[in-house]
Amino acid sequence: MKMIIVTTVEEYKSQVFKLFKQAGVDSFSESDIDGYKSAAPFMYTSSWFPSEKGGAASNMFFSFTEEEKVSELFKLIKQFNEKSETTNPIRAVELPIERTV
Repeated sequence: MKMIIVTTVEEYKSQVFKLFKQAGVDSFSESDIDGYKSAAPFMYTSSWFPSEKGGAASNMFFSFTEEEKVSELFKLIKQFNEKSETTNPIRAVELPIERTV
């Protein structure tokens, strides 16, 4: 059993759903998050409304699944990122699960 965490910008949300389905990952959770990159200090004060949220609309997915499905998902994500011309690739991590209850 493995845990996978996948993050992406909002525009790739539906693509992540498709990649999960192709890999056979049928059960997962999703949450809306704000993504940030390091910005030059002048960027923090350049907004007309500095109190506004400055993050990019993003999503985080996670699932507890079998190792072979994780391997397939990583292969599919790698293929997607290689074909995509973006500075925001889909990112994924795999975590081992030592115990469950």
